[in-house]
Amino acid sequence: MENVHLAVEEDDLYSGYNDYNPTFDSEELENDVGFQQAVRTSHGRRPPMTAKFPGTAIGGRPLVSSFGSRIPMASSMGRPMTGAVQDGSARPMTAVRAAGYSSSLMRGSTFDPLGQSKGPAPPLEAKNEDTAEEKIKILEKRVNDLIEESCMAQSIGALQLALEKAKEAGRKERALIRQRETSGQTEHINLDLTYSVLLNLANQYANNEMYPEALNSYHVLVKNKMFTNAGRLKVNMANIYFKQKNYPKAIKFYRMALDQISNAHKELRIKILQNIGVVFVRLGQYSDAITSFEHIMAESPNIKTGFNLILCYYAIGDRERMKKAFQKLISVPLGIDDEDKYIPASDEPSANMVIEAIKNDKLHQMERDLKILAEKYIMTAAKLIAPAIETSFASGFDWCVEMVKCSQYVELANDLEINKAITYLRQKDFNQAVETLKTFEKKDSRVKSAAATNLSFLYFLEKDYDQADRYADLAMNADRYNPAALINKGNTVFVKKDYEKAAEFYKEALRNDSSCTEALYNLGLSYERLNRLEEALDCFLKLHSILRNGAEVMYQLAHLYEQLGDPQQAIEWLMQVISATPTDPHVLAKLGKLHDDEGDKSQAFQYYSESFRYFPSNIDVIEWLGAYYIETQFCEKAIQYFERATLIQPNCVKWQLIVASCYRRSGNYQKALDTYKEIHRKFPENVECLRFLVRLSTDMGLKEVQEYATKLKKVEKMKELREQRVKSGRENSARSRREGSTGSADSGRSSSSSSKGERLSAKMRSLPGSNEPYEASSPKELDASYVDPLGPQTDRPKTGAKKPADDDDFADEDLGDDLLPE
Repeated sequence: MENVHLAVEEDDLYSGYNDYNPTFDSEELENDVGFQQAVRTSHGRRPPMTAKFPGTAIGGRPLVSSFGSRIPMASSMGRPMTGAVQDGSARPMTAVRAAGYSSSLMRGSTFDPLGQSKGPAPPLEAKNEDTAEEKIKILEKRVNDLIEESCMAQSIGALQLALEKAKEAGRKERALIRQRETSGQTEHINLDLTYSVLLNLANQYANNEMYPEALNSYHVLVKNKMFTNAGRLKVNMANIYFKQKNYPKAIKFYRMALDQISNAHKELRIKILQNIGVVFVRLGQYSDAITSFEHIMAESPNIKTGFNLILCYYAIGDRERMKKAFQKLISVPLGIDDEDKYIPASDEPSANMVIEAIKNDKLHQMERDLKILAEKYIMTAAKLIAPAIETSFASGFDWCVEMVKCSQYVELANDLEINKAITYLRQKDFNQAVETLKTFEKKDSRVKSAAATNLSFLYFLEKDYDQADRYADLAMNADRYNPAALINKGNTVFVKKDYEKAAEFYKEALRNDSSCTEALYNLGLSYERLNRLEEALDCFLKLHSILRNGAEVMYQLAHLYEQLGDPQQAIEWLMQVISATPTDPHVLAKLGKLHDDEGDKSQAFQYYSESFRYFPSNIDVIEWLGAYYIETQFCEKAIQYFERATLIQPNCVKWQLIVASCYRRSGNYQKALDTYKEIHRKFPENVECLRFLVRLSTDMGLKEVQEYATKLKKVEKMKELREQRVKSGRENSARSRREGSTGSADSGRSSSSSSKGERLSAKMRSLPGSNEPYEASSPKELDASYVDPLGPQTDRPKTGAKKPADDDDFADEDLGDDLLPE
């Protein structure tokens, strides 16, 4: 217990816990001057941990402090020193020499392994652009850039910009040559750059059709011996001469180019020979052209040359060689892979992905284009030589079909048969065309559909709508997705006035082929017949966006706006029609009518006059112009129009009466009297003519007045009798119908026959006499009194204009317009 000490209240139980050695005080190191000095200066001078010299120990020698003292020194906080320097030499640090440290630092040097104390690195030396070499390099780069910009501009069609860039490149290149000459570097002139500049400039001149300038640039290249292979450019010069139609020079330069091209460049030589053959064709020297083409077909046959060879044989009329050339043409290898290559052969996803990727790539598109071109040449050649190689074109077509069936173009045989039918149509031999097309009824669906479509169209043109409907159904059954067949079916329904059903067929055709303009046009006509004018307007507006210059479409738009009560829009569309077809007389007359309805007589007169100038036989236009001159008190000018109407309708008395009235109103009474006498001679029972003869004879004091008055009374009496007979005939017929309903069948029949006979005789008696035309004007048209028929008391003749074509005409002519292939 004596060693136990009890706690006193004033003792601190927790004292001493915050006491620590200041040597380990890391928070005050920033304020420790000695430590900071050591960090900055004494890293390499710490005392060695082992003996500095052999045979000594660390405790055997006094340590040198960082300040050079011989005794160990503590820091200001009592921290022991971690390094020392003996005899002014730094502590060796061989282990870290590779990191940039060195043990050979002198006393007092700072620790700077990265050399930061030397300051930032000096800036890079600026390139001196004033030197001649730098100027030449910059100028040369600029020339290359200009050539590239010129080529890029030419590739996008900016030909003028490409030419400007090429000219600027030429100027820069000449400045570059002068710069080299000035600096004495003539041996370093870049000939390739000069060649590129001149060639590009010549090409751009040629593209802009500046042929003399292009030829000058090519001459500079060709004549310069320093440019190797420049002789090939004579091909370009020959092409320019060909465009200038200087064919002898073109042949000369083609041959010069051919002489300078070795046999190693076989394809280039073949192309030049082909050009030579084409030039001979232009000159009409077919034998020389045949020599070139035959050489090509023997060395490297191609479709185009084979076709040209057939044309030359056709020109000289050599039947046997035409046949041989056609056989060579269809045997030319195209080098195209089989289409089966693009059909997936397995269910392997990776293989199918590859096939899908190459199915529509550029190479496959090129192969399709080449095949289409070959088929086009073969079809054209067959249609050309078929009438020439045999005694009849049918035999010629049959021979071509047999040859094609034995070649790689088997599918073209059916197309040739259809072309045979179309040739029959062009020769107006419809029966043979129909028989040829009927042979396809038992063939595959595609050919059957095409043949049935053409047959339907033929029968539609002949107005045999039942047969047209039958073959339209056949074409639809063979290929429901054939838009032409659907259009023909819609046409047959359209003419039966079932417009709703016709519209459905046209809509289906549009669903199968959205670009089918015939279906869209006919759909608009159907909506117009159904009085759905807004929908019809939408159809024709869509069609107008496809066919910007379609006169029929714009006319239909004008017609629809007229029906919708918007004459200004109708006039706007008709003006566009006139811009497309400025000589259409019916459209001009329609414009005149619209302006007349709007009250603009001067514009109406202008368009009616233009219409009369292009088509002087339109009665409506003639009538309006004559009435216009009468209304403006120029009766003398109206006479020429009504005389023309008399020539067009010589049996219509109205025009001759108006001519006579014009003479009378203009004061030429003798001419009027002679005209009335001539009318009376042709139409002796015309009441109006006799009345004016009586009046003129009375005014002029002629002795024939009594004669004409007697004739007038006689004619008027006959007219009254005719009217009474017609009236009684109508009453008798009505009475007989009432009595017949209660009488016997026989009596009914006899009564009906008698009433019919009475009505017929009454009608014949009411008609004009044998010398009087049926079109003779009635008293309603010309006043029965002695008043001038063209005076203010009577109405002016109707001035309506005829449309370019009735809507029914468009339905007959334009429905299915493309069903016959060319």
